[in-house]
Amino acid sequence: MSMKPRIFTKHEPRLEVLMSWWGMNGLGVESGAGNEWSMEEKVRFIAEAGYDGINGMLVEGREAEKWHELLDKYNLSYSVNAYPKSAEELKLFLCKAKSFGRVDFVNVQVMRPFLVGEQAVQLLADMEELSRSAGIPAYIETHRGTITQDLLRTVEYTERLPGLELTVDFSHYVVAGEMRTVSDEAEELLQKLLPRTKSIHARVSNGEQVQIDIPVGRDGALDSAFEQPMLVHFQRWWLKGMRSWRQTAEKEDVFPFVCELGPPPYAITVRGQEVGDRWTQALQFAKIARSLWERV
Repeated sequence: MSMKPRIFTKHEPRLEVLMSWWGMNGLGVESGAGNEWSMEEKVRFIAEAGYDGINGMLVEGREAEKWHELLDKYNLSYSVNAYPKSAEELKLFLCKAKSFGRVDFVNVQVMRPFLVGEQAVQLLADMEELSRSAGIPAYIETHRGTITQDLLRTVEYTERLPGLELTVDFSHYVVAGEMRTVSDEAEELLQKLLPRTKSIHARVSNGEQVQIDIPVGRDGALDSAFEQPMLVHFQRWWLKGMRSWRQTAEKEDVFPFVCELGPPPYAITVRGQEVGDRWTQALQFAKIARSLWERV
């Protein structure tokens, strides 16, 4: 087993490419044996593929002990996702995250899609303060069905809250806005969010489906015969987000890039079978992330 050790001799800000644990659901079923990979197999494959860590869920008890064991064994970082409806719920979550002991950051989907105006701004401000008090970075994800589901509202939040930090996943805005192409008006708004990028969730939408297939050839490279035009835009946004983060990053800061290709129903299926190879495509996103980072 060949794994990249998580030993960093340089102190400049760095990229970490993470695999979404949610994105591992169902993998292995079509590998020949017909059985989904076990928990340890998934962690081992993630490590062997060169990922730096896993973005998963907060667990407790014996399950937490198992996670600690595997993360130590395979030398991986860990971050988690939270789904609070209130500041009190986030406060409780952050306390549990501190007890878990090795959470690098929390990706937050604020489950209040119909909260607007001053109440929404105050809730986000309260969550920002809780993150600072707990000493655990909490990044608000740009996501449908949450407080940031509307692009216009999210831009307003960033204008009102100078310290608001985002996990950027523009696939949600592209599909919600049916952006088969990117208009000048949409581009202007999206550009206003990129300076707040603290992490990225990698997924590509075409304006009709939230997660489209990115054809990858047998050699693991993008298949130019089936080019997806929206991929160019997403790579451009990812690079701008990385560069914006780098401008204010301090030594030893980490930029998380999460390969987050979800299982069905996110993944498109035909007669119950996924049309693409989700694992191979995630590896391609990891390759793209490292290539973009070289240009930061």
